[in-house]
Amino acid sequence: MTGERLAIDIIGWVGTATILGAYLLLSTGRLTGQSRAYQWANVVGAVCFIINCTYLGAFPSVALNVAWAAIGLYTLWTIARRAA
Repeated sequence: MTGERLAIDIIGWVGTATILGAYLLLSTGRLTGQSRAYQWANVVGAVCFIINCTYLGAFPSVALNVAWAAIGLYTLWTIARRAA
């Protein structure tokens, strides 16, 4: 395994842990769907998956995660608008 491939794998696992951790916190009531922390975790996790899946050529997963990140960013934008 090359160093590049190892880095890409680590990025993918970080994305997995981030999104699963956010979902666990949401499911246990520690975060809400409208919290900035939950939405940022989804955006960061999706970006990690975009990097990993692009490298691996898994383009359906890339498309899913682009949409996932866009939804998170849109939600962050609406949260910020409401707070202003």
